[in-house]
Amino acid sequence: MTENSQQQHSAPTTELPTQYAPAEVEETLYERWVDRGYFTADAKSEKPPYTIVIPPPNVTGSLHLGHAFQHTLMDALTRRKRMQGFEALWLPGMDHAGIATQNKVEQQLAEEGKSRHDIGREAFVAKTWEWKEQYGGRILGQMRRLGDGVDWSRERFTMDEGLSSAVQTIFKRLYDDELIYRAERIINWCPRCLTAISDIEVDYQDDDGELVSLKYGEGNDSVVVATTRVETMLGDTAVAVHPDDERYAHLIGKRIKLPLTDRTIPVVADTHVDPEFGTGAVKVTPAHDPNDFAIGQRHNLETMTIMDERGVITVPGPFQGLDRFEARSAIVDAMRQQGRVVAEKRPYVHSVGHCSRCRTTIEPRLSLQWWVKVETLAKAAGDAVRDGRVTLHPKEMEKRYFDWVDNLNDWCISRQLWWGHRIPVWYGPNGEVVCVGPDEQPPGTEAEGWKQDEDVLDTWFSSGLWPFSTLGWPEQTPDLEKFYSTDVLLTGHDIIFFWVVRMMMFGLYAMDGEVPFKTVALTGLVRDENGKKMSKSFGNVVDPLDWMDKYGSDALRFTLARGANPGTDVPIGEDWVQASRNFANKIWNATRFALMNGATIEGPLPEPSEMTATDRWILSRLNKTVAEVDAFYDDYQFAKLSDALYHYAWDEVFDWYVELSKTTFMAGGEPAKVSGRVLGEVLDVTLRLLHPIVPFVTETLWTTLTGRESVVIADWPKDSGFRDDAAEKEIETVQRVVTEVRRFKGDQGLKAGQRVPARLTLDGTALAAHEPAIRQLLKLQPAGEEFQATATLPVAGAEVALDLSGAIDVAAERKRLAKDLAAAEKDKAQAEGKLGNEKFLGKAPEKVVDGIRARLAKADEDIARIQAQLERLPQA
Repeated sequence: MTENSQQQHSAPTTELPTQYAPAEVEETLYERWVDRGYFTADAKSEKPPYTIVIPPPNVTGSLHLGHAFQHTLMDALTRRKRMQGFEALWLPGMDHAGIATQNKVEQQLAEEGKSRHDIGREAFVAKTWEWKEQYGGRILGQMRRLGDGVDWSRERFTMDEGLSSAVQTIFKRLYDDELIYRAERIINWCPRCLTAISDIEVDYQDDDGELVSLKYGEGNDSVVVATTRVETMLGDTAVAVHPDDERYAHLIGKRIKLPLTDRTIPVVADTHVDPEFGTGAVKVTPAHDPNDFAIGQRHNLETMTIMDERGVITVPGPFQGLDRFEARSAIVDAMRQQGRVVAEKRPYVHSVGHCSRCRTTIEPRLSLQWWVKVETLAKAAGDAVRDGRVTLHPKEMEKRYFDWVDNLNDWCISRQLWWGHRIPVWYGPNGEVVCVGPDEQPPGTEAEGWKQDEDVLDTWFSSGLWPFSTLGWPEQTPDLEKFYSTDVLLTGHDIIFFWVVRMMMFGLYAMDGEVPFKTVALTGLVRDENGKKMSKSFGNVVDPLDWMDKYGSDALRFTLARGANPGTDVPIGEDWVQASRNFANKIWNATRFALMNGATIEGPLPEPSEMTATDRWILSRLNKTVAEVDAFYDDYQFAKLSDALYHYAWDEVFDWYVELSKTTFMAGGEPAKVSGRVLGEVLDVTLRLLHPIVPFVTETLWTTLTGRESVVIADWPKDSGFRDDAAEKEIETVQRVVTEVRRFKGDQGLKAGQRVPARLTLDGTALAAHEPAIRQLLKLQPAGEEFQATATLPVAGAEVALDLSGAIDVAAERKRLAKDLAAAEKDKAQAEGKLGNEKFLGKAPEKVVDGIRARLAKADEDIARIQAQLERLPQA
């Protein structure tokens, strides 16, 4: 395992502060990495490329735990690939976040007593750019704090000049290919944000509402319909029934009186109506319901828009000017006065759509909008996964992906906002419609009667181009040639529909069938330590910067990586971050010990014949760990690789190898030099393995240990193939002896560091050479002339005799154990009694019976353990 030949060398130092202080090193180290260009990718390099584009955070955003989680994993992947010799590009940037950013600036204007309409579009957009420069992008600084190894020289913004050109280019191509069109359809309208929003930006939740049954018409020509949105009856243009429903056969084709209006409406027959649901008759409001709109299209019904963009009723009459919810109550009262309210159910819990941005109840609304025709694009996105060009990880996420992409509706891409990419379409004085590309001039001026479309594009339209627009498309740039298609998209499973599918459709379309990424690694969401969603309303939201301030960035990163099982949510609590801080401290202290005891990386490793069994064991385990970690990385098993590194580093290196080697180091001589070289090798490789996840502490320790420039540009460790199963078995036996004697001492109430006289009979076993280390680890004194073997433990073919006569109060210990034994025997008797009762077994649920069986098994286990402890106690 050799280092990068480009590294600068200096003499290693044995000096490290007694404690690791993250705040004193993190910022300095990060700026050094950036200044030295470690994260800057070279498109001219002959190294194989490895590319990840960052899911662009909103310009309005700040670092939250979800960002920290995904960024940690992306950084780990990129750092490892860089160490493996790839030209690694992790490309950063931000999304302009249309609605969210516009809301911020409008709030700022409101504080001045103004609206965007008061200052006009041009001034408002200019003010938004000012806001972006002053307040936007706070998250970028926070990413540096986390240690993100991104190429800042390639930072992009979804409204920068290059990406704006890409947006216009693809819009023009889609328009010319008749994949973009303008049509009047039912859309999701937010009366607060005053814009259309897509299906995936609607959050559905169960709300308490009301279900009101209303009678339309008179006598035999009457019908009862039920609705949760009574106010929409003002826009009804039909009642629909199933064509085979005999109850309404006499009404089909007739017109009936619509209450509270001077209109009559037809009764139409449509197979969409379920005759078994409710009364089997439904009111039809084509301008305010997507299903009703479809019925209206089939029957050529009139469409009546009854409310304005703010949800205020516009129909002339007593309800005009009322908010939609005020009108709902008023109309129910009016219908009740006419005796037309047949039934009312309150509360009626039903699913209601809310704007994901502001939580306002969505209003379905007939509107003229721009749409992307997705049928062929979505099919291509599905085929790319089906034929293996793109791999979803974990594989079980494929079903969710196909369920979505195979049933995708046309995408409404226009938004009634001012901040965003303005739709590049001009309307002429004689009805002309002209789509303009980025290098084309508008067809005419406003003075000549030409006017550009007022709407902007959905934010996801521009972010859907992210994997290739950020590399210079539509120009054939060196970056595009080198780094496209990207290798991995790592993102949360919650935006598979928002973003992943959009990028798949656009990437395959714009790049002639070349996929935007080869693998989609889907993560879960970060939750609190009890598995509960983090929410301001729950009071459990954590600012990751607080934890980084308190415990260091490495501690947060390691905690997040250790919880990252593919596709599953990640619970996190402060105790876990504190435990990761303790791990960083453990690495620090072990390295200090190693440096003070002659650990070195200089020169080749000694021959196995020169090493102790302990040396051969740790090197064998090291190579197995390297292979294991590589396999987990390639399978995106971050939790497993983190756990493997944790247990290898803490348990095997720091707890066992360092402790077992202390007697060798204290003895000095050639064996100590050999073990010093082995320990240096182990630390060198272990720190490199840990670096992608905990970069700061490993950088400090590795450069101190090796005297080299940076672990960032060091070689990734390789499995040398060295294995020594015999040494592993020998040390496992030592571990078993130490563990069992420690357990026995603990059972007798002895403190961990309490010394007791002992006689070890190890002759003829592999343990003989390890007696000094065993005595050191167990705090066992030599057996003197007055030694009395009050307890003897046969372990692994050896024998450990202990003299506990002066260490414990035997009578008190027997009394305590006798009490514990009586309690365990009582538990056993109770469990056996219930399990022997046929009447009880016949009535008790299976879970209860299983619990009693488990209780019996535990009682048996406790009895055996306590009896063994009593037998081992010396006679009083």
